[in-house]
Amino acid sequence: MYRVWNFIMGYSLFLIGGAIIALIWANLDLDSYHLLTEFVIWDHAPIGHLHDGYRTLTLRYLVNDVFMALFFAIAAKEVWEALILKNGSLRGKKAATPLVATIGGMLGPIAVYLGIAYFLGSTTYDAVANGWAIPTATDIAFSYLVGRMVFGAGHPAVRFLLLVAIADDAMGLLILAIFYPSGELAPIWLLLSLGAAIAVFVLANWLPRRLDRGDQLRRWSSRVRQKLSFWPYALAGCASWYGFMQSGLHPALGLLPIVVTIPHADRAFGIFSAAEVHLKDLLNTMEHALKYPVEIILGLFGLLNAGVAFSAMGEATWLVLAGLLIGKPLGIFFFGWLAAKPLGLGLPQGVRLVDLVVIGCVAAIGFTVSLFVATVAFEAGPIQDAAKMGALFSFAGAGISLIVGKLARVKKQQL
Repeated sequence: MYRVWNFIMGYSLFLIGGAIIALIWANLDLDSYHLLTEFVIWDHAPIGHLHDGYRTLTLRYLVNDVFMALFFAIAAKEVWEALILKNGSLRGKKAATPLVATIGGMLGPIAVYLGIAYFLGSTTYDAVANGWAIPTATDIAFSYLVGRMVFGAGHPAVRFLLLVAIADDAMGLLILAIFYPSGELAPIWLLLSLGAAIAVFVLANWLPRRLDRGDQLRRWSSRVRQKLSFWPYALAGCASWYGFMQSGLHPALGLLPIVVTIPHADRAFGIFSAAEVHLKDLLNTMEHALKYPVEIILGLFGLLNAGVAFSAMGEATWLVLAGLLIGKPLGIFFFGWLAAKPLGLGLPQGVRLVDLVVIGCVAAIGFTVSLFVATVAFEAGPIQDAAKMGALFSFAGAGISLIVGKLARVKKQQL
């Protein structure tokens, strides 16, 4: 229990606290809560929501569209190293079954969400259809926490679950970029993001290493690292973010092109690993420096987005919950079985077919990313509030996972 509490303290306490405060506040005084979230920081600003032909920077926009870019950058870093490193978790045959299961973990919720909405009638379907991606999300931090509680930290099913969650995040980033633009698309502005990424990679990464050929002391790379540190990438990140904002893609994804340009170690110990602090490459150093600011940002995100009156519960609430709590387990189990048996890809040693059902129940905790998608899928109003409530209630997946784990006779394995 001590280790579980340390994990909560290290990754989730601010987010949980912000969400709880928001729920209490919204149900006590919804009007004052909305005054907080829509507080105008800067009228006629160069960034912000378009309003009457000019931009308005509100507190919610600052957190959701600007600060949350740091959260998605950290998520992208984990996905990136899982893809490119020689021993990356999303490379090779070992990742094949989890990747196929991830596809099921996205298609299952979509099918359940849209299927039930269709049977509720065309009026309901038309109103909620745009929220199809909300139940596809898996909250990496909370699913990892619950997975350790159900399986024990040393069970191979925890690594399987983590692969599913990371791959889910990768697909989720693509979904946000393609299906949920923040405004009218102006793709020409993406050239600014692309140019910033190429320029910073060439000048601050590739060129110093090129000049260091044959020099074991790597003087040029060391000089750039010591003199400039992270600043070239921070400036390129600002330019890339602005390009995303102007292009109509969601600006919270604006740092993704820059993440792949930052110098990286040739190995990784894995997300949430304490050993990661011993990697001194610039990408890991920047991630570690952002840990505490991002925790505060997640707390603010919970505070500014989770405030929903319980009276807002509606059809979208139950559709999101059904997608997560029914669609996720069914999709992960069926596609995992398909990969393991008919396709002959197999399961990791120590993972049973029935464990896939438990993994699916754990992966049904959408929370952070589901809440984020709900804010971009619907305009502010009753349907968005109802969908947010479904994302918050997905915490029920934790209790269901513990029960299903007992019924499946999961044997905990500690490190």
